[in-house]
Amino acid sequence: MNPGRITPEPAVKLVKRFEGSYQNFLAAARTCYSSKGIIEDGEIDDRWDSLARSLYKAGHHTTLQHAYFQFAIDRVSRHFIWSFLHSHPYYNSEQVSQRYVEVKPGSAAVPPLQGEALEIYQSALEEQTARYRSLCEKLAPLAESELGRRYPKRPLQAKKYRGAIKKKAQEAARYVLPVATHAYLYHTISGVTLLRYYRLCRMFDAPLEQRIVAGKMVEQLIAVEPKYKVILEEPLEREAIPEWDFFETYHDSSYSRVFLDEFDESLEGNVSKLIGWPSNNESLLADSAREVLGLPRAALPDEDAVALALDPGRNRLLGESLNVTTLSKLSRCLYHPSYTFRKKLSHTADSQDQRHRMTPASRPILAGHLTGEPDYITPELIQQDESVRREYDEAMMRSWDAMNALRRLGVEEQFVQYLLPNAASIRFTESADLLNLRHKHAMRLCYNAQEEIWRASLDEAKQIRAVNPLIGKYLLPPCTLRLLAGQKPICPEGERFCGEKVWTYDLDEYERII
Repeated sequence: MNPGRITPEPAVKLVKRFEGSYQNFLAAARTCYSSKGIIEDGEIDDRWDSLARSLYKAGHHTTLQHAYFQFAIDRVSRHFIWSFLHSHPYYNSEQVSQRYVEVKPGSAAVPPLQGEALEIYQSALEEQTARYRSLCEKLAPLAESELGRRYPKRPLQAKKYRGAIKKKAQEAARYVLPVATHAYLYHTISGVTLLRYYRLCRMFDAPLEQRIVAGKMVEQLIAVEPKYKVILEEPLEREAIPEWDFFETYHDSSYSRVFLDEFDESLEGNVSKLIGWPSNNESLLADSAREVLGLPRAALPDEDAVALALDPGRNRLLGESLNVTTLSKLSRCLYHPSYTFRKKLSHTADSQDQRHRMTPASRPILAGHLTGEPDYITPELIQQDESVRREYDEAMMRSWDAMNALRRLGVEEQFVQYLLPNAASIRFTESADLLNLRHKHAMRLCYNAQEEIWRASLDEAKQIRAVNPLIGKYLLPPCTLRLLAGQKPICPEGERFCGEKVWTYDLDEYERII
């Protein structure tokens, strides 16, 4: 059966590319075995297609990573981006932000529905957008009040502060918008990642949209470099992707509610719960620091060794705006300690959390988590006013009612999910080495960070401090790190300064609403 098309049609344009990338793929491979030096791209012709096939089939794919391709992508859903484009570490994106850019009516993907199903879907989109606009208006006074507390001496009626108030209101209001909402972005990937996209474009959670976009990417690559047909594999059929088989064999909707209750209970009230860490994290870090410097334990005790690697007052690279830790011999000791967390975030917050590509997670097949009952996160700002909270809860109920109506009509689950609000709960496990977790916390403990991720990061930093105090005391926001490193100004945000002297607070004193 022809599954139809997503409307409006996703737009994909190859805007920048590595010239002669196919020839370079083979020139790089031949250089590895060349006794006469570098092999130039111009030395590659059709005779070498057999080598291309051989390298590809053998899994020697590093030579496909030299070439990068930048795509301008428009009219794609936030759900597709979460599910596919940003669910792995090998990409770079710059995407329009719902935190700062107002969403206009009609900015959402519509799956191939007909008749009553299409009417229900479009009516739900209209209502979700109307609720968003209503909440933007009603949350503005709450945001103004909170900003007034932070900036008691600033004239918040001034034009430049009205924009900040509007952005804070829409940051919370966007939780009622559907994950079908459109986004546009620059997306840059290597040749091997593009081939992987095409091969796995039929996997969960948005297979139709994934196939359309990945197909357009490959079409544009082949149009400029047709020789890639030599190694291009067609997308795997759904039956060949293990998640589909396991899901259809084992999934029972009656299990979902039990699973969700078990997961939530295990969080013990946290947004992010520390569930795993090596017992020797601190000694491991100390030993590796001594190894780098060639010092015995008597010359450099554990506490001093940990401080050398983690204290910005001693390792001043940690106060730099440019993250250079992966290049520093001492900082690379931070790779060895690690932590694992169980987390529950909204779809919209997790879409930001997953941008920290070096703190990877095992995110769910959403169909296995959806029970037909409302299951969502509520921003702190919305909880400050009972009438606003009631409207928000009503918006959630109406969204789930629409999704359940579509299910009763037999609509495919992948299309039902487009009506999920941004607030929908995402449950998953995430692991990180200390080097990359430290950088993530330096970004997300800032009071300007998205509120949910800030709370998750605060949970994590506190729990690490409890089990590994020598390490935990250095998991801090950028302003405090810069203070310890002697950097000026202390806050690097300039006119975006949050209004709080966070560098004077202990983690236990951190508190915010917006």
